[in-house]
Amino acid sequence: MASLLLGLAALPKPAGAAVTGATLQADGAVTRLILAVPDGATWRVVAARSPNRILVELPGQAWRIRSSLPGAGRVRAARLERGRMRLDLSAPVALRSAQASGGRLVIELVPGTAAGFARLAAGGRAIAEGGGRAGLPLVVLDPGHGGRDPGAIGRSGTQEKRVVLAAAQSLRRVLESGGRCRVAMTRTNDRFVPLAGRVEFARRREAALFVSLHADSAPGARGASVYTLGESSDQLAGALARRENLADRAGGLRLPPVPPEVQAILMSLVRAETRIGSARMAQHVVAELRPDVPLLPNTHRQAGFMVLKAPDVPAVLVEMGFLSDPRDEAALRRPEHRAKLATALGRAIHGWLDQRQHTGHPMGSSLG
Repeated sequence: MASLLLGLAALPKPAGAAVTGATLQADGAVTRLILAVPDGATWRVVAARSPNRILVELPGQAWRIRSSLPGAGRVRAARLERGRMRLDLSAPVALRSAQASGGRLVIELVPGTAAGFARLAAGGRAIAEGGGRAGLPLVVLDPGHGGRDPGAIGRSGTQEKRVVLAAAQSLRRVLESGGRCRVAMTRTNDRFVPLAGRVEFARRREAALFVSLHADSAPGARGASVYTLGESSDQLAGALARRENLADRAGGLRLPPVPPEVQAILMSLVRAETRIGSARMAQHVVAELRPDVPLLPNTHRQAGFMVLKAPDVPAVLVEMGFLSDPRDEAALRRPEHRAKLATALGRAIHGWLDQRQHTGHPMGSSLG
């Protein structure tokens, strides 16, 4: 067995929650990562591609270990990256197990296929998770466009698909550091996801909230705005919705085996609760953005965006600004401005989650 230790006793003891050590082992066909973590710590394991890698995240934990170590087994190298452990792979892997107990988080990887690893990495969702966060509500972030669809392009060549992905990743870090929800993203890299697929991504996971991020183009428009589902409230809202929508295939609800007239009542109730939840989220977004960034007049608008049409998941679409406006484009290119947006949206989501908890959350997609 080859073993490499990351984090020696010589390092100072942390004051508070922290990862205090890590060992990477190759034991035959098994590559094993062992982390010393506090009991009950929240953790998640994510697979990602281009290049193939495994990311181990422990939100809210400090890392009191050295920043890198040589590889072992199918892990070419390991290093700390933005508050998480990154394992660069020399070949595709499959997850054999991931368990936490007795102050240790043990992740075991075994040889896998390229196709199997691609399935693991699809959607940026956790392939294993546990700890105190496992039962928390799920927030799905949807960076618009991607792949062959660049979205809007600003005068300086800024592509919407890149700006919104960077903003979503920043917002994800804000939410995960807060420890009050789980987060999944409809895409974590530059790939195309059909609109109906984005909706189903949230519905399959019974998400509590869906937040789609955009930076569109509209002559004369400037500032952030938020949209919920409804009849187009003005010409701009209708035009934006028509541009974004490629299909309208939201699918049906999973309803219990009751007479058709009862199913109709249940569906009506679910849709009504969903719209109430969406409107509340829009109010939080406007309130939190207003002090920090320019806003479009009549900031909360309604339109028939496809990605807002899940009947059972409250959803908002946030236009962070318009790439057709040079001032918005320049701002959205700056990481510090995107971080400001992410912080404000994080406050809005946390406020919505708090209100949801105190007032009772909308019905989920399964009523049986």
